Formats: sequence, structure tokens, C-alpha cells
Amino acid sequence: MMSTTLLHDGPIAAVDYRCSAGPADTPFLEAHEAYSISYVRKGSFGYCSRGEAFELVAGALVVGYPGDEFMCTHDHQVCGDECLSFKLDPTIIETIGADSHVWRTGYVPPLPELMVLGELAQASAENSSDVGIDEVGVLLAARFVDLVSGRTHELPQASASDRRRAVAAALWLDEHSHEPIDLETTAAEVGLSAFHFLRLFARVIGVTPHQYMVRSRLRHAARLLADDARSITDIALDVGFADLSNFVRTFHRAAGVSPRGFRRAAKGDRNILQARLASRLLG
Repeated sequence: MMSTTLLHDGPIAAVDYRCSAGPADTPFLEAHEAYSISYVRKGSFGYCSRGEAFELVAGALVVGYPGDEFMCTHDHQVCGDECLSFKLDPTIIETIGADSHVWRTGYVPPLPELMVLGELAQASAENSSDVGIDEVGVLLAARFVDLVSGRTHELPQASASDRRRAVAAALWLDEHSHEPIDLETTAAEVGLSAFHFLRLFARVIGVTPHQYMVRSRLRHAARLLADDARSITDIALDVGFADLSNFVRTFHRAAGVSPRGFRRAAKGDRNILQARLASRLLG
């Protein structure tokens, strides 16, 4: 089993698991360390816990409860499976609101309402989405609870004070977007739990906190590309991107042109802008 920790700070952790076990491998007993939801993105395997056995395929969820023992089996001919797992702190569980039996479900079959969030989480893990992986983890957990418990509710209208909180958070994010920021840190700035803050911010501002932070970084980068002579790598790092390739990919996805092409357009290369406009009209 290979594991890669994608996120470890704050009340939610994200881990990428890749297992190569097959029918010839002997299963062994394990135990869940925390509340968790694991999205099966590839392969298949058996999951045995609390006297029940489930067969998991791509799109299914494994639901973990702290201390519960489990065993994974690999009797299928296809070897190997991959999961994206979210480990949740009890504070997240408390704010989402769910009885303990919900978290002892063990298994959820492939459901479209959860699969789309699982794939969004995978896209975030691969840096091909501007939604934060911690945000998707919270949304996936909340949606799972709603579906399993049969809970339905409408979001209440944001009060004036809540709207001020959301705006204050947006201003803080814009000011600090060049820094490494997670959902929990921003929520703490306005005195809310990560779950409630995520819902409030998206409702008032129209995008998630991470999306707003990424777009703030892109806005600052565009200004520097147009006005500054620094290298594109230096600009990427200065505005908060961890590496150049992520910046180039994100900027191109947003602007339809590379940072270098944008800089050339800002310096008067009309061909760049004309080609971009033509592709929009023809597309």
C-alpha cells in the first residue's frame, strides 16, 4: 500500500491511497484512526467491518468510525485499487451534525450526488480545479450525512452580520492571498467553524473561499505580468503559487492564454488578443 498525504493541517486531512494487492495476498486486520470518508476512484476490493462484508467498485465510499476494525480483501482478478481518503476531526463531525450510527454505515454504493464531489476532490488533488481539497472534503462529508440520514434543508438567508463577516473574510483573503491559507485559518478570522464558514461565504460571495483566493492570486499576477519586469517564476511565487507549473496551468485555464502570452499582449502584441477573441467567437 502506497500513501501520499495531500493535506494534513487543520481539522481535515486528505490522503491518496494506492493498493497493488491481489487474490494471492493475505488480508489483515486494520482499524480506523478517525472519522473518515474514502472515495474509491479506481479498481475494486472487498471491505469487511462489524460483521458485514461489502464489495466496492469505483464511485463507492468507505465510511470509517474511530476505533472500528476492518479488513480489505482482494479476491477479484483485477489487482490494485485507488482511494482518496478524508480524515475528519470531531469538530467537523459536530458542526455537520449527525448521529454516530451514520458514521458506522461502513459503505455507500456509487451515488451520483457523491460521485461528482469525489471526482471534484480528485481534480483538486491534481491541481486541475480551483476548489480547495479541504473544501471538497467538507462538502462531501456534509452531503454524505444528508443522504444517509435522509435530511433535507434549505439554507437560511444570511443575516446582515453574516454578510459583513463574509465580506470581511473576502477582504482578508485578498490581502493575504500570497500566503499559504487553508479553510480553517480563514474561518477562524471571522469566528466561524470551517463548515459554516464555507456555506456562508459561498452563499454571500458566490464562490468558495479557495476559489476566491486563487482568483485573487491570478488578479495580482495579471497586474504584475503587465507592469513588472520580474520573471514569471518570481511572480508566480510572489502571489502565492507553490510552483511554476501549477501557476501556468491555472492562469491558462482562467485566461485562455499563457502568462507569457498575456505579458506579450500587455506589451502591445495584438495578435495574441485577436487570436483569443477569434477562438471565443468560433468556439
